[in-house]
Amino acid sequence: MRRMSSHLPLAAGDPAPTFVQRSPSNPRYTFDTAAGRYLVLALLPGAQSPEGRAALAAVAARRQLFDDRFACLFVASADPDDEAAGRPGNSLPGIRCLWDGDRKVARLYGAAPREGEGAFLPRLVVIDPTMRVIEVAPLTADPEAAGAALDRLARLPPPERFAGIELQAPVLFLPRVFEPELCARLIAAYEAQGGEVSGFMREEGGRTVGVHDTRHKSRRDVTVSDPALVQAINDRIRRRVVPEIAKVHQFRATRMERYLVGCYDAGEGGHFAPHRDNTTPGTAHRRFAVSINLNDDFEGGEVSFPEYGPRGFKAPTGGAVVFSCSLLHAVSRVTRGRRYAFLPFLYDDAAAAIRDANRGTITA
Repeated sequence: MRRMSSHLPLAAGDPAPTFVQRSPSNPRYTFDTAAGRYLVLALLPGAQSPEGRAALAAVAARRQLFDDRFACLFVASADPDDEAAGRPGNSLPGIRCLWDGDRKVARLYGAAPREGEGAFLPRLVVIDPTMRVIEVAPLTADPEAAGAALDRLARLPPPERFAGIELQAPVLFLPRVFEPELCARLIAAYEAQGGEVSGFMREEGGRTVGVHDTRHKSRRDVTVSDPALVQAINDRIRRRVVPEIAKVHQFRATRMERYLVGCYDAGEGGHFAPHRDNTTPGTAHRRFAVSINLNDDFEGGEVSFPEYGPRGFKAPTGGAVVFSCSLLHAVSRVTRGRRYAFLPFLYDDAAAAIRDANRGTITA
C-alpha cells in the first residue's frame, strides 16, 4: 500500500485553499477577498531564516510587480517571534504579512506536515485571479530560487486576461424584472421610512456577528413590510428570475431572504468592498444573490466580480444581476446621485434546513 505523504500535495490547476489568519492590520484577514489579481504566497519558517532573507531579497529586487493591481504578495511566517517583533510587516501597496505561528496556512499549502511539527518545506505559490494555483516553487537560501519564479510571474498577461482571453463573469443579466411603476413604489417606500445604516456579517468564534465599518461598506436600508408590495415582489421573482436560475444552473429556488431596499448615496460615499455573501454560519444557506436596480439616474454603483476582470454591471431600471453567493463581488463607489436597489437572497428547502440549524449562531 502506498504511503500517504505527510504534506498535502498542491500543484498547478488545483484550487488555492482559502483561510483566515492574523495580519498586522486585521486579526482575521480573509485571504480570498484579495482575489482578482495574481496572488503570491511566500510560505517561510521565519522572515529571518535563510530562505526568508533570500525570498525577501528577491522580492525587493522586483518590487514594482506588487502594486495591488497586477499582483499582491503575502509573506506567511511560521515563526511566532516574527509576530512578536512585528516583522516583516505590511508594505503597501502590494505586500502584506501573515503571522502563521500555528502553521495553519503552511499546512494548507503543503509547506508543513498535515499534523505535528515535522519538516518545513519553504515554498512560493503563485495563484491566478480566480484562486487557482499556477505554480508551486521551492524556496532555498539562494535568492534566485524565488527570483526565477517572480520573473515568470512578470511575464504573465494582465490579470483580466490571465486565461488567455477576457472572461465573462458567470452571472445572469436580466432586464424587465420589475416594471417602472413597481420600482417607483419601492423607492417611495424607502423614502417614506428613511434608511438605516446597514452593516455586514462576520464570523467570530463560530458565531455570526453584525459589523459596521464604512471603509468596507456604506449603504442605508429599509425593509419592505407592505403586504401588497411583498406579494408583487414575490410574483415577479417567481415568474421572472427563478426560471432563469433553473435553466442556467439547474437550481430551483423556493425561498427568499429579506425584502430589502438599499440606497448607495454619493453624498455618503456609498459602496461595498469585495466580499462573498455566504461565508458565516448565519449566511451559509444563501445560494443566489439578486441585485435589482430601481433607478438608473446615478453614476458609479456598478456591481463587479474581481475574479473575472474589472468589468462592472449596471442593470437598467427594473433589471437584475443574479449571481452565486460564493462569487467575490463589489459595488463601486457612487459618484453622483443615489442608487436604489432591491437586494434579496434566494435559496431552497434544503438550504432552509441549514438556516434553521444555524439560527442560534447569530448575534444581533
